[in-house]
Amino acid sequence: MNALSLVSHHLCPFVQRAAIVLGEKGIAFDRINVDLSEKPEWFLKKSPTGKVPLLIASRPDGGEAVLFETTVICEFLEESQEGTPMHPSNAFDRARDRAWAEYISSMYADVWLMLNANDMEVFESKKTIFRAKIRQIEGEVSSGPYFNGKFFSMVDAAMAPLSRFFDCLPADRTSVFFEYAPKIEKWRQTLRSRPSVAAAVGADYAVRFREQLSRQHALILQ
Repeated sequence: MNALSLVSHHLCPFVQRAAIVLGEKGIAFDRINVDLSEKPEWFLKKSPTGKVPLLIASRPDGGEAVLFETTVICEFLEESQEGTPMHPSNAFDRARDRAWAEYISSMYADVWLMLNANDMEVFESKKTIFRAKIRQIEGEVSSGPYFNGKFFSMVDAAMAPLSRFFDCLPADRTSVFFEYAPKIEKWRQTLRSRPSVAAAVGADYAVRFREQLSRQHALILQ
């Protein structure tokens, strides 16, 4: 067993964000997937919120620490683990990155609702909100290849799971979401090929995601 275990769900974007940071740090970890529709008792005892991810870490004294909330987990990994830093060295730049990482992460729920929507009014409402937020991010993205240029950061780790939702769908269904965001579209292509991003999900992720949409009779598939 490894010193770190990530309690996960196959489709959770928050889990992916933590897994990407673990990958960037080159940390071996065990992954434990749980069924969130039938949460096991041991999971509910460890997770105060009943949500994933959880990071279970071995303490130096042999005890166990359980961390919850994605941002807390990512910051713990940044502070406690070796490997390439994922925050800028300047305090102002770090604060800016933290803000944009949280901004992007806060979009996950709306994007999930939008892509799973089987009601046109809900779909169009969420699409309008999403496109407005994408235009805001477009104004902040560097010329590439990553959010801050050559430096892969926590903002990139936050964006990759959101981008992956759209990567699982036919391009003719998703191009409308990024048609006024050429820098983001280029950024998305770069994130797609990053090893830590690719390894953050199972090989069957796209199939599972489309099956989820199909069960919801999602308009995006029709």
